Amino acid sequence: MKLKHFFNLEWKQYFRSSYWQKSVALNILLIFVALYFIAIFLFLGIALYPILIEQLPDQDPLNIVNSILFYWILADILMRFFFQKLPVMSVKPLLTLPVRRSKIVHYVLGKSALSFFNFLPLFAIIPFGVTLIVNDYPVNSVLIWMLSLLIITLIINFLNFIIESLSSQTELSFLPIIVFAGGLFVLNYFNVVSFSSLLSNGISSIYSNPILVVIPLAILLGLYIANFKNLKKQLYLDSSLKSKTEEVKTSDLAWTRKFGNVAPFLQLDLRLIWRNKRPRSSVFILIIGLLYGLFFYPQPTYQDMPWFFAFIGIFVTGIFLINFGQFIPAWDSGYYKMLMSQNIKYEEYLKSKFTLMAASVIILFVLSIPYVYFGWKILIAHFAAAIYNIGVNTHVILFGGSYNRKKIDLNQRAAFNYQGTGAVQWLIGIPLLLIPLGLFALFYVISSFEIACLLLIILGVIGIVFHQKLMRFITLKYLDSKYKMIDAFSQET
Repeated sequence: MKLKHFFNLEWKQYFRSSYWQKSVALNILLIFVALYFIAIFLFLGIALYPILIEQLPDQDPLNIVNSILFYWILADILMRFFFQKLPVMSVKPLLTLPVRRSKIVHYVLGKSALSFFNFLPLFAIIPFGVTLIVNDYPVNSVLIWMLSLLIITLIINFLNFIIESLSSQTELSFLPIIVFAGGLFVLNYFNVVSFSSLLSNGISSIYSNPILVVIPLAILLGLYIANFKNLKKQLYLDSSLKSKTEEVKTSDLAWTRKFGNVAPFLQLDLRLIWRNKRPRSSVFILIIGLLYGLFFYPQPTYQDMPWFFAFIGIFVTGIFLINFGQFIPAWDSGYYKMLMSQNIKYEEYLKSKFTLMAASVIILFVLSIPYVYFGWKILIAHFAAAIYNIGVNTHVILFGGSYNRKKIDLNQRAAFNYQGTGAVQWLIGIPLLLIPLGLFALFYVISSFEIACLLLIILGVIGIVFHQKLMRFITLKYLDSKYKMIDAFSQET
């Protein structure tokens, strides 16, 4: 099978999928985001040389750029891990056909080289390189320098494969990349190993002696071969089967019976979270959310910005609400058809989700009380944010869930996993975070901090008072979308 057949198969799979039309809005948004970053990099490539000449006239602009390449590489590694979607194919049908596994792997690896993340740096590298040539730098040396940066970009691309592979084997899937990038930064910052100087000297040596470009080429080839062997080893029909069994730990969750008719659904949610990798891993993100305030409150700058406390409070007390709630009911997509065939009340199903999210807000607020150390205003803002989360954001996110149409694999990692993410998850951030922040800031400016907090509390209390009516309205919306969800969740991704 030739490579063009792979392209044809993926092209047909993409445009024949039911997800294509439903993701048009998101794809358009991503195009605008891509154009935005292209414009930024293009401006950087054109303006960098004259800016460096003006600000640092005694230094060579090329040497300055070489000295900061280490930080660019670290940033690129982090951005790729968090945002780059690695190329995948529906390979299982191909494995039953007379297609060589090596050809499939070569195609997957080659496709990754066409990633937007590999082309984006070129919009800065090429204009800057042309500017160097115009300013009488040796043409051959500049071209080799540009080629070296392109090779480094591809090295980062294939290194990301390895990091992703290691991350998928850990519960805290983002830990390897944090340890790797953080360790390199710390070693460089404290001059234990000056990676910035080593890299700068290495690129300068290649610039002076073009033959040395074989070194990064050898590294690139080594990473390609390593990824090829790793992917080929995993390319079997039964590669997803477990090679060992583990003892299943059960719990009757008897305490949930106190919640009445929603108890069975609450038990399903708790077991889903405990037994599956993605929702279970999302629980660990609560720790990050709870400590989110430590990035801001210790800094004197933010002590003079109390209008920002509400945003932090909503995030800290609502991290589970946001992280778990945005994928309701997609968490149950694997058995949604079966669930909807049962004689159940949809309102009770949704109330169990509300109960779980509201309880998480209360627990996180209690755990965030120690932030009072940084000032009483912070505690008041967190309390107002918690009330707002319970009364308003829980209902907002449940309503947004009625538009979810994408299936979720519960065995995938949670952190920065965009499977199941659609336009809804991007747009829901506006009413969840930006609107309360805007209202709080507005009333803080025209009145006072206390009045702004009181506004959030009043809005939250109104939502709690009208909870029953809001839930009935949301339930009708879900019932109206019921069969659309069943059809969407039944589709293969």
